[in-house]
Amino acid sequence: MPGAPKPRISARELDDALDPEVPAAVLCARCGHADCPGCLHEQTLSGVIALVPWERPGALLRTRLWATARASTFDADAFFMSMPDGPVAPALAFAVVSELIAASAMALFAVLAIAALAPGWARQVAAEDLVRAIKLGALGIPLIAALLVLAHAAHGFALDRGARRAGGRAALTRALRFGLYAAGWDLVIGPVGVVVIAAREGVAKAASIGGLAVGLPRRSSEAFLRGCYHLEGEAARPALRASYIAAAVATVIGAAAVIAALVEAVVF
Repeated sequence: MPGAPKPRISARELDDALDPEVPAAVLCARCGHADCPGCLHEQTLSGVIALVPWERPGALLRTRLWATARASTFDADAFFMSMPDGPVAPALAFAVVSELIAASAMALFAVLAIAALAPGWARQVAAEDLVRAIKLGALGIPLIAALLVLAHAAHGFALDRGARRAGGRAALTRALRFGLYAAGWDLVIGPVGVVVIAAREGVAKAASIGGLAVGLPRRSSEAFLRGCYHLEGEAARPALRASYIAAAVATVIGAAAVIAALVEAVVF
């Protein structure tokens, strides 16, 4: 009403409103769960600035990395539909760290599997070609991680191109952030995720990861297209198709480059 006194907001209340403990995707920044009962404050979508746990203060691996990776996998719909715009650099850093850890875990798992299934050959390699094997791992892990980061970035880039062709408004940086934060899938679905989920949430929850992975890229992409471009159903199909093709092409080209580099390292 005209002339009515305006409500006064304290500095503490203003600070709380501008710096919420829960990101707008209804994901607790502390535990990363969409169904969190409220670690610190009541969760709300109204007036909350969308933030990704990785981009908030906190312990690098336990709070920021794992909370973001878990949210991108177990709560993919809510997480990607509310993916905020922002700088690409933090998302790129998240993707690089996630893929390096995921690739290292897969390499370790492969070594342990070979040692268990072919112990004689493993002992021979350790005795005769240990230096070459170490060199192969030191080169191969970063190359594989780079390949996966490239594929995720290509996925996001192609989503934006396809969405614009379908009438959506350009949002390239937001789409790249989507693709790069989707690298959390590889961390959670791989050996690291199985071990961490089993230790924190039980074996039954860890066993559900396999089923959760089925259709995860499609569900995540559809949620992002709805939230960012307001495209769904038939309108979203061109963007989805473009993203799959781009990711496949980037993977094939990158895989060829990785194999060539590894062969050269082994031979020479």
